[in-house]
Amino acid sequence: MNRREFLRKCMGAGAGLALGNYAVVAGGFVLSNRTLDFSIRAKRPNILFIISDEHNASVTGCYGNDIVRTASMDLLARRGVTFESCYTNSPLCVPSRLSFTSGKYISRVGAWSNNCRLPSDDYPSLARIMNAAGYESFLCGKMHYDKTRRYGFTEIGGNMNNSNKTGKGSRRAADNLTPKDGISGRFDKFYTAEDSGVLTHDRKVTAGTADFLKTRKVSDKPFFLISGYLAPHFPLIVPEEYWQEYEGKVPMPEIPAGHLESQSRNYKHLRIGFNVEDVPDDIVRKGRELYYGLTQWLDDEIGKVLKALKESEIGDDTVVIYTTDHGENIGEHGLWWKNCMYEHAARVPLIVSWPARWRGGQRRTEVCSLLDVNRTIAELGGARAPDDWDGRSMVKWLDKPGTKWDGWAISEYYAHNIASGFAMLRKGRYKYVYHTPADDEHPAERELYDLNTDPGEFNNLAGEPEHSDRIAAMHTFLVNELGENPDQTELRCRADYAKGYSRS
Repeated sequence: MNRREFLRKCMGAGAGLALGNYAVVAGGFVLSNRTLDFSIRAKRPNILFIISDEHNASVTGCYGNDIVRTASMDLLARRGVTFESCYTNSPLCVPSRLSFTSGKYISRVGAWSNNCRLPSDDYPSLARIMNAAGYESFLCGKMHYDKTRRYGFTEIGGNMNNSNKTGKGSRRAADNLTPKDGISGRFDKFYTAEDSGVLTHDRKVTAGTADFLKTRKVSDKPFFLISGYLAPHFPLIVPEEYWQEYEGKVPMPEIPAGHLESQSRNYKHLRIGFNVEDVPDDIVRKGRELYYGLTQWLDDEIGKVLKALKESEIGDDTVVIYTTDHGENIGEHGLWWKNCMYEHAARVPLIVSWPARWRGGQRRTEVCSLLDVNRTIAELGGARAPDDWDGRSMVKWLDKPGTKWDGWAISEYYAHNIASGFAMLRKGRYKYVYHTPADDEHPAERELYDLNTDPGEFNNLAGEPEHSDRIAAMHTFLVNELGENPDQTELRCRADYAKGYSRS
């Protein structure tokens, strides 16, 4: 019996009938103070996974931003559980999404850059284990997959994954720190307009998702649906009214004197490689305002999806998860786009909502990652994850807020515009970043931040003797969790880049 039929039968016996740990009322289940009913715990829900692209978690109302208007995400948070310290497993589109798809760290599946794919189309994926458990897995929108691969998903709403991955890549020469002339042409696409490639794409995602939800029946198999949006990814083009909401209201980045000069070699390469040094203040200000506007525009699209779900037959039986693949720097630390391990790029929003099981308005502050979200989806669906997958299910933690959760997050970047790959470990209040040697003349570099006392990540503690034991312990943890020293990972990555893929 599905939940809607169950409610109907209970209502026939009399409104307000107490049943287990719930009271049945006209609006549905009302939670009591007792433990959740086992039938709800054991239920296999539909799962709607909404993933945006390049959403800085701090630009969200439910994450404490009192400027941006994100009514739909804030509503979802009031009806769900908000995770304050969730991290991407790579601050770049394709590696992040391939990690989530495969259930593994990017270094374990060769997902080095936006030019990569998983080792095979039939690779064990989240969609495949969900399908094996009796689900139907669908994809509506962008997941940045190779045009020949869908990894167990059935695509709906149109074909939005058409890239041709070659597996090729390169490294910048370690000493190549000469700034380019001018600034990136991406800054030319900071303006208002009624349409853009991003807006067109995302309207199709909303339409395809809403149509699917409206026609889905409670008698159908449970589904796992990914709705993949592109906003608020650049180009920062948004309708005029969305920009006007924020004109003159968004503060400029905080960059202390000497901070840019003190950054690691790789971050200097990112600024030069992406040609984002010395961006004029008026462009920085306009870009940040447009980013806020594009985030609100995305929120409105998500609101349409949530409305369609509410009006459908299967709204009560559906878990809604909102997150993004990585953040956006929007000028913080002198950087734009993503590609680094600062909070603006590596930390991601995560909201999980299923009012039938979890009381809304809850928050979790401990650390987790998108690989933990992968494992959570698998457990909710009763799917068996392969033994060699990374991450841990958060279902018990969702069910019981007091559950001990010794969390951590690992994120890796081996993609473009750097001299060498690097990896991050967030555990407790500290964040550790290890930059592999670029060559024999340029040794490894390290960063260590105490996010409790230095949330802006301006004071690198790695050179202070009193933190040497902590750095050694965190590095050992990083290596053990990944199963390989990042120095060896960097060499494997370079070898893979030189080979590329052969394509029949």
